Amino acid sequence: MHDVIRFYNDLIGRTTGPLSFRFFLQPAMALLMAFRDGVKDAKTGRRPYFWKILNDPSARSESLHEGVKATGRILLLGLVMEVIYQYRVLGSFHVLEAVNVIIVLCFVPYLLLRGPINRLVRWWRARSHRTA
Repeated sequence: MHDVIRFYNDLIGRTTGPLSFRFFLQPAMALLMAFRDGVKDAKTGRRPYFWKILNDPSARSESLHEGVKATGRILLLGLVMEVIYQYRVLGSFHVLEAVNVIIVLCFVPYLLLRGPINRLVRWWRARSHRTA
C-alpha cells in the first residue's frame, strides 16, 4: 500500500519543479508524429489507427509495433528525461513509474490523435475536392 501512495504522490509531484516542461514537450512531439502519420494514413486511404487496433485483431500487433516505431525517439527521450528527473528529485529510479509516465506522455497522445487527424484530413480533402 505504501508503494501505491508513493507512486501517486510522485506522479502528482512531477507536474511542477524540475523538468516539468516535459509534460508539454512529450505530448507535443507525439502530436507532431500523430499528425504526420494521420495525414499519411488519409492520403493512402488507411483506416483510423486506434479504430483499427480495437477492431482488427489480426492487425493489432503490427499496428502497435508501427506506433512504437513512429514514437520511438519520443519514448527514448521520455525515458532519458524520466531517469534524470527521478535521480535528481527522488534520489532513486522506479521502473514502473517511468514506464507509466512515458506511456501516458508519449504514446497515449499519439494513439488517441492519429485516427482523428486521419478523419479530419479525409474530410478536408473531400470538401476541397467538392468545391474545386
